[in-house]
Amino acid sequence: MLNRFNTRAAKMMLAVTTIVTATLGGSSAAWAVEENTSSASPIKNVIILIPDGMANDATALARWYKGSSLTLDSMASGMVRTHSADAPIADSAPAGTAFATGHKSHTGYVGVLPDKATMPGQKAIAPGDAKKPVASILEASRLAGKATGIIATSEIMHATPADFSAHYPDRKNYDALSKQQVYNGMDVVLGGGSSYLEPAGRKDGENLVSSIKALGYDYVTTPAAMEASTSGKLWGMFAPAGMAYNMDRDPAKQPSLAEMTSKAIEVLSKDEDGFFLMVEGSKVDWAAHANDPIGIISDVLAFDDAVKVAMDFAKKDKETVVVAVTDHQNGGLTIGNASTTGTYDKEPLSTFIGPLKKAKLTGEGVESKLNAKRTNIKAVMKQYYGITDLTSEEIAAIKAASPGSLNYTVGPMISKRSGIGWTTGGHTGGDVVLYTYAPNNDRPFGVIDNTDVAKYMARVLDLDLDSVSKQLFVPAKQAFTAKGATYKLDLTDAKNPKILVTKGNTKLELQIYKNIALVNGKKTTLDGVIVYNGVEVFVPQDAIDLIQ
Repeated sequence: MLNRFNTRAAKMMLAVTTIVTATLGGSSAAWAVEENTSSASPIKNVIILIPDGMANDATALARWYKGSSLTLDSMASGMVRTHSADAPIADSAPAGTAFATGHKSHTGYVGVLPDKATMPGQKAIAPGDAKKPVASILEASRLAGKATGIIATSEIMHATPADFSAHYPDRKNYDALSKQQVYNGMDVVLGGGSSYLEPAGRKDGENLVSSIKALGYDYVTTPAAMEASTSGKLWGMFAPAGMAYNMDRDPAKQPSLAEMTSKAIEVLSKDEDGFFLMVEGSKVDWAAHANDPIGIISDVLAFDDAVKVAMDFAKKDKETVVVAVTDHQNGGLTIGNASTTGTYDKEPLSTFIGPLKKAKLTGEGVESKLNAKRTNIKAVMKQYYGITDLTSEEIAAIKAASPGSLNYTVGPMISKRSGIGWTTGGHTGGDVVLYTYAPNNDRPFGVIDNTDVAKYMARVLDLDLDSVSKQLFVPAKQAFTAKGATYKLDLTDAKNPKILVTKGNTKLELQIYKNIALVNGKKTTLDGVIVYNGVEVFVPQDAIDLIQ
């Protein structure tokens, strides 16, 4: 639909800027397109960077803390509405699904359509379409011959990275999501989550690390090994689950988000057909849930460093679009709180930034500095937070905090001392800032919908997401029985759920969550993964074509 608004081929005698407007799913989206005397360079690559849960005040706070502008600042081009299909405040799974596929979805749903659409302006779900998988921009890029990759500081099977690389109506089903990621043909995967690839961390007991290596990936676990890799297929796991906040990170054990982004671009940019890369600064969201401003600052600045890496490449390459946008805001962060109600316009910058500058670790990182019985709380908080006035209640709260949750206790303490306000420990429903760069200035502007982000990326890469969905996700039972074949769904083996199709002398086995078909025992690689959504199975069209 958007291709008709692509004016890239227009040739003009003088440089001009035109405004192109399209109606998209009930919303009005627009692009500013700058043309000059020669046709604009074709876009081969797209890099989307997502600072999960980043509130608007978070960038302002990070900027004041840094003392200078952010790379993001020069890229702001509009705002994005973040609601899901049935709620004004979105969970990361449907919010990321909107960015990845161009479709709204339901809380917890990864890469599939919702089962209800009740928000104003949303179309009802067509009969039979509930929970149906839909193609991501990553999958469409891969089918177009482009290299693809995902990066996250969370575990890579977490909601947002999974939205671009897997499909299931439950973000908690890491077994299904991670198996799809392994078999979805990506070239680069970097982040955390190694425990969910190992037998002990999986309900199905499968060893996906072995599978990754068997598929030809260079599997690395340290920054040094990542940098040394010369492989065109790179899989890096740097933590059992989520990686450390950048402020807490040991650079010998975990690479920064910027370093992972640089390495991914190095590998992916070798493909002459171009590439698609998704980069998530995952733990901005986690810090916001904990109301921890130090974690926010730590990972907003780390994210901005990654944006600079992408921008430096794009400006030199001149064939790359960069999009940076959060999926939703989180925490209701404000610079100023109830204590500044009567003095807000008289408070110096030091009121807000001074206490934050004293912190040397996030609330998560400082936990490792406490001894087993937590008898050194005062000394630790003085050394790593510059706090010397802990109350007896605060000391008791730190001592009682559950392992792994100290940031939820320490974050509000430093917030109170720095005039930082929070309205919630959950997501919020406001519009978020859209940051974009395009060498031909073909960028979205104004207030657009989160689904428009996917449509914009598809347009500049000349991809048709709807066609790819039809190619990759055919209802299996319906299609095979229409060919006169017998169909059986076999879920008895958790390690190898499959469908069995028989017609005449042809016996077909399709392995669920993989891209593997066995035709009379002979292995065939399919165009995409086989998806079981808990109700029915969807297969690529080339799997259907195996039955004559």
